[in-house]
Amino acid sequence: MAEEHRCEAPEGHRLCANNCGFFGSPATLNLCSKCYRDLRLKEEQASSVKSAVEKSLSSASAAASSSSTAPLSPPALTLPEAANEITDPGAVAAAPSSTQPSRCSTCRKRVGLTGFRCRCGITFCGVHRYPEQHGCTFDFKKPGKEAISKANPVVKADKLHKI
Repeated sequence: MAEEHRCEAPEGHRLCANNCGFFGSPATLNLCSKCYRDLRLKEEQASSVKSAVEKSLSSASAAASSSSTAPLSPPALTLPEAANEITDPGAVAAAPSSTQPSRCSTCRKRVGLTGFRCRCGITFCGVHRYPEQHGCTFDFKKPGKEAISKANPVVKADKLHKI
């Protein structure tokens, strides 16, 4: 890159070996700090992958030697079934409607990504996002009561016989 701009690096400084335009140093293998960090990261990832492969191979060979009398079966492969594909034309027509811009259900204002989804499942604008503003039918106390009842089960002691 220095050749293109006809500029020379000052004495004692060398351009990065990756020709990124920054200066490198002999301590970082003549790479700039960013290229050197990327190089170290790639080396660490390669060594971790290598160690993981070696561990899996050693555990596989240990398992194979312990069950050498049992025949090895190939791993089961599952293929996607044709039943999972959408063949209903009504379902295909429903997909484009979800890409339409979302609107506030109270004032029909376009909200886009800034819409607020209430716990009742309906999207509202900033004005109508509060339950008091849109007449929300969601019972906010019920999930709290259920969580408390699950966290604190009823404990009953045995009755004591009076003498």
